[in-house]
This record gives sequence, C-alpha cells and structure tokens, in this order.
Amino acid sequence: MNDAPTGIAIAVDPLVTRVLAPNPSPFTYTGTQTYLVGTTDLAVIDPGPDDPDHIAALLAAIAGRPVTAILCTHTHRDHSPAAPAIQAATGAPIVGCAPLSLDDAGPRADAAFDTGYAPDRVLGDGETVSGEGWTLEAVATPGHTSNHLCFALPESGVLFTGDHVMGWSTTVVAPPDGDMAAYMASLDRLMARKDDRIYFPAHGEPIERPHRFVRGLIGHRKQREGQILRLLKQDIGSVPAMVERMYVGLDPRLTGAAGRSVLAHLIDLGARGLAVRQGEDWKAAA
Repeated sequence: MNDAPTGIAIAVDPLVTRVLAPNPSPFTYTGTQTYLVGTTDLAVIDPGPDDPDHIAALLAAIAGRPVTAILCTHTHRDHSPAAPAIQAATGAPIVGCAPLSLDDAGPRADAAFDTGYAPDRVLGDGETVSGEGWTLEAVATPGHTSNHLCFALPESGVLFTGDHVMGWSTTVVAPPDGDMAAYMASLDRLMARKDDRIYFPAHGEPIERPHRFVRGLIGHRKQREGQILRLLKQDIGSVPAMVERMYVGLDPRLTGAAGRSVLAHLIDLGARGLAVRQGEDWKAAA
C-alpha cells in the first residue's frame, strides 16, 4: 500500500483518518491500520500493537483533540494492546468487544490474544458511541473470534470490518475460538446490510464494492467445503493431507494456519452431519 506509509496520518474519508502500524508480517500484510473517526472530537478504532512508534504516531495525529472512545474490534495482540497507552494520554474510555483470552498453542496465522485487555464498557450488538458529527454502531460479527465486532459509521456509509473482512486475504478461522458456522452467518449478516458504501479493514485496501466482495468470500468458503467433502469421499481424512492437496504452492509459514482453517470447516461439517471425526482424522458421514 504505497499510499499508507507507516506512522503517517492519511485522510481516507471526510470523517476518517488512517495510521498504519509498523508490524508487517505474512499474517498482517503491511500492518494493522488504526482509524481515527471525527474532526473536532475523535474515536480511535483498533489502536494496534503496543509499539512506541505507533503510539507516538497516533498521539501526533490526535493532536490534542478530545478522544471520546478507544474502540477495539477484537483482542488479538495486533489490535488492542496500545489501548492503555492511548487511554493514559487522553483519558478516553476503552470500549468495544468483550474480553477474551485463550491459551491456544496451536499454529496461528494471526496474533495471539491480548491478556491485558480490560474495557471500561462492552458494546452489545447495536449499541453506539457518538461524538460531534459521528456515530459508531457495534455490529456483532463472531467467527474470526467469538468476541469480534465491526463498527458502522452511518454518517459516511463506512463499515470498519477489523479482521472479519480483510482487503488482502481471507480471514483466519482457527478453532477452538474461531467458528466457521458463526463466521459464515456473520458474512450473511453483512450481505443483508444495505447502507454500507465502503469497508475499511484492519489489514489491506479499502473495499469499495463490499457486497460483491463478501459474496466472493462466501463462494470461496463454499468451494473449500466442497473440496473437503470430495477428499473425504476419497478416504483422505487427515488435516495435513488435505492441506497438501488443497493449498498447492502455499507459503510454508502458513501451513499450520491452513490446517486450522480446514479443521474449522470439518467441525462445521461434523455439526451438520456431513463428516465424522475419528481420533485425529475424519471421514465422510454414511
């Protein structure tokens, strides 16, 4: 993203400014994007990692203006850990998703959970935070994590999608907390929303044709599900064997994460009576 150098505040919409954190990786793309909403008073969405340079860049972009709220879409460590530092500097409350911390030692394609996240207020679905000329509404979108929220900005038709919909890659759905059925239902929920003009994800480019994009994500997941069912019918039931056949040319660093995604699909298929678990392997339901 050549238009988003690290640490530089860039206006991306009349009410929205973006600051890119210096945490690029194979899992975060160019890094986590923090969004400032408002002009006279602000909300900070996904303050990002606990990185001194990023925190300094955010405070420079805030430029002494009052901060009404610090909002977090979920509690992975590339999204929420900078919140306490921004709170200490501005006095703003931390609001948004519920606390969630899991001891998950499996291979991930995202950051682990932020064990220090302690919100002053948890937003339920449909609850709002507002300031001068802006309103942010929580949209519950579990799946990537069980506590994931998107935030709608009705004054601009913007939806801040966190990691639920990203502009560079499909979303990681990693059991035990990641849930494929919940993720698919959350995508369906976005399809039913009619007033979202553009998505601003935490990673990757803005999504200017959101319904078309989400329709593609749903189709991709259904295609993966079909691949898994065909492999099960061929008596290929181990997750590593499935990954080898389904993800040809995959970056080896992402192999473990691909396996978690396959497992999420298998758990969903099992719940729907289409697959049966046998120890570490799976088979097609009779």
